[in-house]
Amino acid sequence: MPGNLEPLDLGIQIPYHFRCPISLELMTDPVTVSTGQTYDRTSIESWIATGNTSCPVTRLPLSDFTLIPNHTLRRLIQEWCVANRSSGVERIPTPKQPADPISVRSLLSQASAISGTHVSVRSRAAAIRRLRGLARDSEKNRVLIAGHNAREILVRILFADVDVGVETSSSEVVTESLALLVMFHMTEGECESISSDPGRVGFMTRLLFDSSIENRVNAAALVEMVLTGSKSTDLKMIISGSGSVFEGVMDLLRSSVSSRRALKIGIKALFALCLVKQTRHLAISAGAPGTLIDRLAADFDRCDTERGLATVELLCRLPEGCAAFGEHALTVPLLVKTILRVSDRATEYAAGALLALCTAEERCRDEAAAAGLVTQLLLLVQSDCTERAKRKAQMLLKLLRDSWPDDTLVNSDEFGRSEVAPF
Repeated sequence: MPGNLEPLDLGIQIPYHFRCPISLELMTDPVTVSTGQTYDRTSIESWIATGNTSCPVTRLPLSDFTLIPNHTLRRLIQEWCVANRSSGVERIPTPKQPADPISVRSLLSQASAISGTHVSVRSRAAAIRRLRGLARDSEKNRVLIAGHNAREILVRILFADVDVGVETSSSEVVTESLALLVMFHMTEGECESISSDPGRVGFMTRLLFDSSIENRVNAAALVEMVLTGSKSTDLKMIISGSGSVFEGVMDLLRSSVSSRRALKIGIKALFALCLVKQTRHLAISAGAPGTLIDRLAADFDRCDTERGLATVELLCRLPEGCAAFGEHALTVPLLVKTILRVSDRATEYAAGALLALCTAEERCRDEAAAAGLVTQLLLLVQSDCTERAKRKAQMLLKLLRDSWPDDTLVNSDEFGRSEVAPF
């Protein structure tokens, strides 16, 4: 075999033994299989995952599928990268080793031990923290940890004191178990084991007001997960039926110290709560309309904007919701501006909210017309937007007829040649 392969785009030659025999790319995490051949971890794992049981180079059967890190080769590759930095080669990072099943079982056992026996609270928290670090490293680690019944164990740990009737405050173990639990996707049964228990729901709600911002954010994430994972409306109402849960989520959205993650989780939790229509009025009582408009005007990315606008439309289905949004000076201009600016979904939700507002109050119709809504709607009905959005736009145009400015397109001769469907 030649010592080097052809030059790459970088203009330098990569030594043959630094390349993975499968991908022919520079190895970033070289591992050795039972035949003694070395591959990049990602490539050989994909090879094995597709059902292959032989070594790709030697064609010999693999006696087992253990992958042993080749630290010596990895260090040589890193040294080569450093030596060729001037040619644009970036040093490969030292890979984090995948979780070991034996270690995971041991850590879960230590975490679930009863405090005050042979294991202290601090050591239990340390075990969960170690599991959290492993889960953060890779999806593969999260799958491995979840496969050892971790979610059920973490739920038991989180609500241990509540389940035995002890009034508890957040502790190191609670903080770590909550942070790790929200990194997994919970099953319907696991979600309903929380939503069906008023004691657990109460504790989860109290965590929304914890002194630790991390606990508050993770509690909101758990609220959203449990609501989404529970199919029963009655169980959802156990969570959303408390005004405190809305207040806790709204405090998170209002807080000046909330991070981007906190805002993202906060709007997800609020949207999940507002999907329960029987308790939607509690969001309005908690001040959701004003906070939503303020945040939509400044802080959200595209996905969060879509979710925020969907929440606005849901709340506008209530008369008190329309009244609350109508009182905010930025509501109508913001919704008009959103149409055709963010995404098809955002346009549909904004049009739905405007339809509710303009139906409820003549003042909103006048504001919308003054903000240029008619032109936006005419563009919308001729765009590639969703059919639902177009239907809402046509209904809005009917509503706004009396509010059209004299110089608008719909009052000109050109309107007769537009593609707007007849009313």
